[in-house]
Amino acid sequence: MLNRKTPLAAALALPMALLALPAHAQGADPWRFQASVYVYLPTISGTTAFPQNGAGSGVSVDADTILDNLKFTFMGSFEARRGAWGLFTDVVYMDVGDSKSDYREFTVGGVPLPGGANAHVDYDLKGWVWTLGGTWAMPVGPAATLDLLAGARLLDVEQTLGWDITGNVGAVPLPERAGTSKVGLSNWDAIVGLKGRLALGSGGQWFAPYYADIGAGDSDLTWQVMGGIGYSFKWGDVVAAWRYLDYDMKSGDKVQSLNFNGPAISAVFRW
Repeated sequence: MLNRKTPLAAALALPMALLALPAHAQGADPWRFQASVYVYLPTISGTTAFPQNGAGSGVSVDADTILDNLKFTFMGSFEARRGAWGLFTDVVYMDVGDSKSDYREFTVGGVPLPGGANAHVDYDLKGWVWTLGGTWAMPVGPAATLDLLAGARLLDVEQTLGWDITGNVGAVPLPERAGTSKVGLSNWDAIVGLKGRLALGSGGQWFAPYYADIGAGDSDLTWQVMGGIGYSFKWGDVVAAWRYLDYDMKSGDKVQSLNFNGPAISAVFRW
């Protein structure tokens, strides 16, 4: 079974192994670099069990039933390539939150709110998703590229929930009628996958980028897919894409599931 350090160690070992390749394996190809800056606007979903201090048994909530706005993240990536071998990293930063009144979509001690009871809730999520690894380009022809990839991904998030239940609260234990709770998570997972692009038309300026990976480690399962359409300029590319990232956590974890699903627009610079 993978421990917490295994995916990180694997991800760090892979780039070092690529850099240590003998000169004849990489030939005389120069290093090529690519940097991307994204605006990412996902819907954030997932279920978290927030523990309650003292005698309370805690509450469970689905993030997507609270977050109606303020859904903003920032994303950037960097890639270095020499010949068929390459290194890449991708970072997503999230800072989102919202409040709702007359809210009923959560459970107290595993039991839904009684009829006539409502709650005011404040929810906040901050964190990072960091992917890094190495790639190898397969020969597929001039109209497409296909890279096999292996590496690791870090999910580091903190969620905060504040709640105040009003109305018919007689069936709700006193310690659980109001409170604030935080849940943090820092998971490393090993991943494998593929990425590339397909040329659209004969001009070569329009293309369709794609990406997919799957892995596990501290999480029970994580996977990610991305697809879109792009246009090439002399300086680089502009890409519009849809990106979905999903996490299923191990049994007993406070964060039970988490996913990010939405559009992204990026500018890609090459040199």
